[in-house]
Amino acid sequence: ALPRRAAAATPEERTALLWSAQALAPTCLATYYVLYKHHAGRREFELAERAASRGLQEAAAQAGLDQDWRQVPAPLPAAVAQTEPGRFWLFTLKALAFISLRSGQPGQARTLLAHLEACGPDAHIGGDVTAALLGAVKP
Repeated sequence: ALPRRAAAATPEERTALLWSAQALAPTCLATYYVLYKHHAGRREFELAERAASRGLQEAAAQAGLDQDWRQVPAPLPAAVAQTEPGRFWLFTLKALAFISLRSGQPGQARTLLAHLEACGPDAHIGGDVTAALLGAVKP
């Protein structure tokens, strides 16, 4: 019910409702997605990163991956990459790269994108868009 209420709420109310939904259902991956999209859209990159990082950790737990994304071996086995938690993990790694880029951390964005490409070279999750934006940024 909280995500439905959040859809009709003001941005400030939406924030509280979405974080409440995450606290009440911490295994629901979709809530993390909505949270980091909400905060990134408002240019609240610290909160977007927090939501994405938590979502990445939850997806890792559900997929049986290491909690530290840097320790996840590449490439992901197809049996993991094709599951909902595995795809969410890859997608959220890309989101973290985008958030890092938008918050002025191009080095971190490059590191995340490189690991994303190594872990899911055939995942087709849109990392090329973030990579193109990153290409316009001076190293």
